[in-house]
Amino acid sequence: MKAVTKIRGKKVKIDASELSLEEKLLGIDRVTKVVKGGKHLRFRALVVVGDRNGHVGFGLAKAAGVPEAVRKASAMAKKELIQVPIKDGTIPHEILAKFGASMLLLKPAAPGTGLIVNNIARAVLELAGIKDVLGKSLGGASKINVAKATVLALANLRKSEEAAIQPALTDVSAGEVPEEKVDETE
Repeated sequence: MKAVTKIRGKKVKIDASELSLEEKLLGIDRVTKVVKGGKHLRFRALVVVGDRNGHVGFGLAKAAGVPEAVRKASAMAKKELIQVPIKDGTIPHEILAKFGASMLLLKPAAPGTGLIVNNIARAVLELAGIKDVLGKSLGGASKINVAKATVLALANLRKSEEAAIQPALTDVSAGEVPEEKVDETE
């Protein structure tokens, strides 16, 4: 299976004001930029928002203070909402997504299995409304890259009708067709 690295198809704009969104803070990091006058200290916030009903978004922002960084990241996540197809509490098909050095494999699971993935992917999947999935994080363990790979995987999921594998058509003219025996004695 080939890993998806970008969103296929057209991205649909979702209005966040119509949804009742929950937000979850995945991490706050202190980042510095060394400039001529010394170190410039800022905070970076990683936030995921979702309505637990098929909509999820991811935001990353920096600011001088923690509350401002969280507010900016939350606003960014609400702008970047995607719709996720959910089939019986799980995903419709298996998918492998890659972002940066992080790769994430997600597989549909039977009801009652739960979310068996790492903490960052679990937070994104919970807020999307997915209850059962098996997953494996491969490659880099960066929080940001794993979150982006998870959102990328969810954005590239096809609806269950599209994912159904159609039976292959066989070419009758290429192969030999057995002839019927006709009884000519009558």
